[in-house]
Amino acid sequence: MGRKSISEVGVEDLVQAGLTTEEATGFQRVLKDSLSCTKGSDPSEVWRHLVARRALKPWHPHGLHQLVYYSVYAHWDVSSKGPPPYWFPSLYESKHTNMGGIMEKHGSSLLGPLYKDPITSYSLFQKFSAQHPEAYWSIVLKELSVSFQEEPKCILDRSDLKSKHGGSWLPGSVLNIAECCLLPTAYPRKDDDSLAIVWRDEGCDDSGINIITLKQLREQVISVAKALDAMFSKGDAIAIDMPMTANAVIIYLAIILSGLVVVSIADSFAPKEISIRLRVSQAKAIFTQDFILRGSRKFPLYSRVVEAAPDKVIVLPAIGSNVGIQLREQDMSWGDFLSSVGTRSRNYSPCYQPVDTLINILFSSGTTGEPKAIPWTQLSPIRCAAESWAHMDMQVGDVFCWPTNLGWVMGPILIFSSFLSGATLALYHGSPLGYGFGKFVQDAGVTKLGTVPSLVKAWKNTQCMNGLDWTKIKCFASTGETSNVDDDLWLSSRAYYKPVIECCGGTELSSSYIQGSLLQPQAFGAFSTTSMTTSLVILDEHGNPFPDDQACIGEVGLFPLYLGATDRLLNADHEEVYFKGMPLYKGMRLRRHGDIIKRTVGGYFIVQGRADDTMNLGGIKTSSVEIERVCDRADESIVETAAVSVSPVDGGPEQLVMFVVLKNGYNSEAENLRTKFSKAIQSNLNPLFKVRFVKIVPEFPRTASNKLLRRVLRDQIKHELSARSRI
Repeated sequence: MGRKSISEVGVEDLVQAGLTTEEATGFQRVLKDSLSCTKGSDPSEVWRHLVARRALKPWHPHGLHQLVYYSVYAHWDVSSKGPPPYWFPSLYESKHTNMGGIMEKHGSSLLGPLYKDPITSYSLFQKFSAQHPEAYWSIVLKELSVSFQEEPKCILDRSDLKSKHGGSWLPGSVLNIAECCLLPTAYPRKDDDSLAIVWRDEGCDDSGINIITLKQLREQVISVAKALDAMFSKGDAIAIDMPMTANAVIIYLAIILSGLVVVSIADSFAPKEISIRLRVSQAKAIFTQDFILRGSRKFPLYSRVVEAAPDKVIVLPAIGSNVGIQLREQDMSWGDFLSSVGTRSRNYSPCYQPVDTLINILFSSGTTGEPKAIPWTQLSPIRCAAESWAHMDMQVGDVFCWPTNLGWVMGPILIFSSFLSGATLALYHGSPLGYGFGKFVQDAGVTKLGTVPSLVKAWKNTQCMNGLDWTKIKCFASTGETSNVDDDLWLSSRAYYKPVIECCGGTELSSSYIQGSLLQPQAFGAFSTTSMTTSLVILDEHGNPFPDDQACIGEVGLFPLYLGATDRLLNADHEEVYFKGMPLYKGMRLRRHGDIIKRTVGGYFIVQGRADDTMNLGGIKTSSVEIERVCDRADESIVETAAVSVSPVDGGPEQLVMFVVLKNGYNSEAENLRTKFSKAIQSNLNPLFKVRFVKIVPEFPRTASNKLLRRVLRDQIKHELSARSRI
């Protein structure tokens, strides 16, 4: 880490970090006092003392935060101690968290004399939840806004684990999970006047915050549900391809309330990708906007959706009450859609269905080139809400913001995590990259802020959040990519070093299998625990599990009894994708997830990448095959391409690297090809993807059966980039 230890940091160093001489002199006294109080012992105690007394302020220059953190941990031995902690739970606060509360209430009866307190006994309780999921879920279901029309016969039916690896969860139960989001409840406490959604449009930084109460949300959802009932039949698939606005959330809940199925499509997709998803899901119609607004610019969305040739499009205006474009004859405006059923009674009877009924089709790219259609049932919202409740401590009174989209798993997770826990959903209608978003976070009183690492990096590098007050934030969350330690240091410092809860999971799990916890010390860029009820093993190259307490690196195998995980795919063989070739563990077939993870000394987890050739670019999983198919046609000089992703030497999101073999007689420039590849990918796959580096090679390494060895190429470029960083 830093070359100087904290005891060696002088006034001159503090001035170079951005303080005035007077400020530096005062801050050095604070440092000496902290060293004196902790007697310069364990570096983690020094850091803990500095954070506890709020010596480092959110408005201090980032250079000062870097200097202090890296100097405190200058001689920390990661190999023997694991990653250094930056946040520590307090015993008093731990007992007032959701998890701490149920541990205090049930810990002694479940764990007996082994139970001590929420911090000391957390790991033991997590293991108990994995070994006895029925006991855990019977407790947690009472903590969420989940009400059944017909109660489940049991929590978990294990009678047919041979054909159904994950068992049958809550069998016999009937409900409508959207209705659960909309009704007042005694616990968690929600009444009609509770704030359900707060939002603001981009460009309206000085305007007040718009609010939607629970009663208003319910009335608007019912209005849309009635219009849907008049046009479609139960079970029809209806797509949504638009920014995550308040209206998008209303449409999403209305589709489920009326017994239809949401098809989630990201608003960044090219027409071809939209078309694939409409075809696979057999969507009857699609909701979209005429344009996407970014500042003063308008980007066409309806025209892109129409190019995908949907049967029917319902178009919302990005500005005002009237759409700003000419619609096809079979399409209709949002206003006409809502008025199509006239004025009727506010009473509405939701469509109650078995818990395993399909409610949402999401997509995750596989390695074959076509995205996997992943079905969410009513179990999925229960799982994701329970994860946020347990790991992020989502409570009544919290304001939850996470810039995302309904086309990605975090969109639905955000909705259900907010409404099923009684929290308020915070939505910014615009780009999260600038000051406007940050001011919304401040003005809306956001208490839980979710991010992706590339977004944090942009905030830090542009300094666009300077001058804003984020100190109401109780914790951050991060997912989608590997976090960079320095970026997380910046983020955490914005709120006096509140924890950044790292989350890693998948659409097919409805949740994260490894996370952080507010009952454990947290380290930047690391996961402190498997999620509640989750059990995993790390497999060596021969498929054998490492001992549970051993530091190691290998492929993840998940214990299959996992509430909310898929038991089918709509366009692929579920058994082959997730179970074929996986070893038995404690008499059960392990579930494949595909991540390579490292378990460190001290029990933290660090994600090392994917076991297959699926890449994670900007939080979006995509396959090498998809990218190569596009890039092979980008220039006439190309014989073939190979796409790999690598993490930067200093950590952070994966970057796309293209290897190229050229035709004889051609001498294309790598930089020219990089530009062409980026344009081709952005036009045909996703406008958010870009090529970081191009390397021209004479040939690709292959197996005897002519299979391309992308792992060899990945290792080559990692070595080359590492060598460059040392120059």
